[in-house]
Amino acid sequence: MTDDCGSGGPVTTPDQATPADGAGAAAPAESSHATGHARDGLGKLVIAAMGIVFGDIGTSPIYAFRETFAGHHPLDPDRLHIFGVLSLIFWSLMIVVTIKYVSIIMRADNKGEGGSLALLALISRQSGHKRWTGPIVMLGVFATALFYGDSMITPAMSVLSASEGLTTVDPRFGPIVLPLAVAILIGLFAIQSRGTAKVGQLFGPIMAVYFLTLATLGILHIAANPSILLALNPWYALQFFLTDKLVAFLALGSVVLAVTGAEALYTDMGHFGRNPIRVSWLAIVLPALMLNYLGQGAMIMSLSPGAAAETIKNPFFLLAPEALRLPLVILVILASIIASQAVISGAFSLTQQAIQLGFMPRLKITHTSASAQGQIYIPVINWGLLVIVILLVMSFRTSSNLAAAYGIAVTGAMFIDSCLLVVLLFSLWKWNRLLSVGALAVFFLVDSAYFAANLTKVPDGGWFPLMVGLVIFTLLTTWSKGRGLMMERLRESAMPIPVFVASAANSAVRVPGTAVFLTSTPDGVPHALLHNLKHNKVLHERVVLLTVKVADLPTVGPAKRYQVEDLGRGFFRLILNYGFMEEVDVPAALAGASGCGVPFKMMETSFFLARQTLLPSARPGMRIWREKLFAWMLRNAESAMEFFRLPTNRVIELGSQVEI
Repeated sequence: MTDDCGSGGPVTTPDQATPADGAGAAAPAESSHATGHARDGLGKLVIAAMGIVFGDIGTSPIYAFRETFAGHHPLDPDRLHIFGVLSLIFWSLMIVVTIKYVSIIMRADNKGEGGSLALLALISRQSGHKRWTGPIVMLGVFATALFYGDSMITPAMSVLSASEGLTTVDPRFGPIVLPLAVAILIGLFAIQSRGTAKVGQLFGPIMAVYFLTLATLGILHIAANPSILLALNPWYALQFFLTDKLVAFLALGSVVLAVTGAEALYTDMGHFGRNPIRVSWLAIVLPALMLNYLGQGAMIMSLSPGAAAETIKNPFFLLAPEALRLPLVILVILASIIASQAVISGAFSLTQQAIQLGFMPRLKITHTSASAQGQIYIPVINWGLLVIVILLVMSFRTSSNLAAAYGIAVTGAMFIDSCLLVVLLFSLWKWNRLLSVGALAVFFLVDSAYFAANLTKVPDGGWFPLMVGLVIFTLLTTWSKGRGLMMERLRESAMPIPVFVASAANSAVRVPGTAVFLTSTPDGVPHALLHNLKHNKVLHERVVLLTVKVADLPTVGPAKRYQVEDLGRGFFRLILNYGFMEEVDVPAALAGASGCGVPFKMMETSFFLARQTLLPSARPGMRIWREKLFAWMLRNAESAMEFFRLPTNRVIELGSQVEI
């Protein structure tokens, strides 16, 4: 099994560069997020954020209230249970979303980016190497793995539950629900390459109409039964638990559906910035959601016991008069597409962060905006999600069946975020200890209760996100461990550049032309150069050690593009700096380089890459099966030749054997 050592991520953090020759390391730079977001009006970003960030949590009223009463652990739709559930929903939205994520965790941005990995990178960079760093890293990686499970279930759940609304218009629509859901999902994933900004501009106004509709429908029924507003009192949630202890605990497994999407708020922060998300949530989304939940409760309270038992099977769509039900279904289907968009864009963001932090091999990433680094498209993630989402829809077939698998991934990620928050509050931000302990106690109590309640769903489908999380966790940690071992093995045979230049220049035969050796770091001699001298016994007249650095700025000016160092005796160190929105074109950059002797001519230039053969060994490292998995990931990463746009007829790959 062989692969070039340059298959590492194209962008890495300054404190954890990948070891691959030609992999490219990140140049430290100021974040472009603040600049890009400042150029756009707040109102425009608020509307666009509604079209991306709030789709998941915004469509929760379609099924959260329903599943609590008519799901796997049904409740009688009486005053005690309706008030208790509405109180739980309201205070969950306040504690989990408003206080924990919107008010606290979103303060912890990593150069504008959010999500578990961004939070992990922030903690690792500012805390240094401490005893708890290892466990914290594993928690952050596992939270990332769980988010991928959630990003598979959310599109299936949202689109399928919305499509099922057609049966409230006419039961004869039943047979077309599954085909319609599959068609919608295919269309959604097909438009991702157009970019997050364009999708947000399209969906934002639709989502604004959707939230206005939620609020209006809720207000109409609240006006007929205003006593439902008493459910906002936390006493009714407590009374629910005091009266029906086990039933109330099991109900949490469905109530949590009202807060699914909170993690997406943080993960998608890099797309729009924290202020537009906060304004959208506090001014529009939260009021609309609660008005709708209260409206559903008020409608059920106004019905006879028999009618309430029937209506509770699909209360959301029955809020609308029969004449307006079909337009509502169409609007909800559009909103469900947006719900899927929230986690899809979140999956793109997390994948990019995983590559930067050295947990994933290099994948093809397309930047779709010149003003925000977070707006990206990753084809392999997009189409992989589509396949699994369609399989989920065809396997579970109804949103009620999918509800059993929904929630455990997001509650697990929320619990881990609370663990990471401990480090933030005590070690980095150094908040008041009494205030920190009080806030964390509430967060852990809520997160633990929700996660424990969702564990009861494991036999009915909750196993799926856990299985996905375990598989992805294995992939992420295997890549990280394998790259670390490869770096260690390669460094063992590394030679300082001054020593090599002095010895090689005197002993080797020099031949006409230029040799460019790609290396990820400006330290040590590239292994391709060592092997070329070892096997071919010659050196070119000019030898260039080339490193490509990708900054977290959209563009890098011509004045900062090149960094050249003359190492003497025909050896040069050249660093090319690129912005994240710029295409990396090494031949074009070399054509404009100066300070490296005569101008570059492609027909007289050869590019050397290293390829490594991984050999099983008894040395401490990884198990054999993980070594084989690591080799497979290396083999399927995007090639350095394609990424750097090197001419195929001028590339030479030299291999060596490495035991990891």
